[in-house]
Amino acid sequence: MTPTTPLTDGEQIVESFHPDRMQYWRDHAWMAAGAMAIGMAILWSMGNPHVWTGAVGGLAAIAVRAFYIASDELKARWDMTDSRLLGPQSRAVRLAEIAKIRGIGSAVQIVTQTGDKHLIKYMEDRHAVAARIARASGLPYERP
Repeated sequence: MTPTTPLTDGEQIVESFHPDRMQYWRDHAWMAAGAMAIGMAILWSMGNPHVWTGAVGGLAAIAVRAFYIASDELKARWDMTDSRLLGPQSRAVRLAEIAKIRGIGSAVQIVTQTGDKHLIKYMEDRHAVAARIARASGLPYERP
């Protein structure tokens, strides 16, 4: 889950963005709370007398997901060079091609001029990451 795209001649890594372990678990706790509420609401709307099982199911689903993907998600790294943003495996975005930068939860979404979207997930301070990428790409970024 690290960038495999080779650097061009003279290109240097300026900064690397790594996921934050505590933010990963906080995000999954919020997802679990939402899944529990939705599960209970669905069972309640169906008239099921065992509404509490929706909470158990929602928690179990998110817990399995969290533990299953943690090893990969927490190893993901994005490198910013002086001209590109390099993501896990072979993802590469030229800084000049970035059209929008926005925050979604603890993630930073990068949208290119062609409409491709990339997420830099589980950032401890997504505003700082977004601002740093915006500065490098020459885009304005206003903290919401």
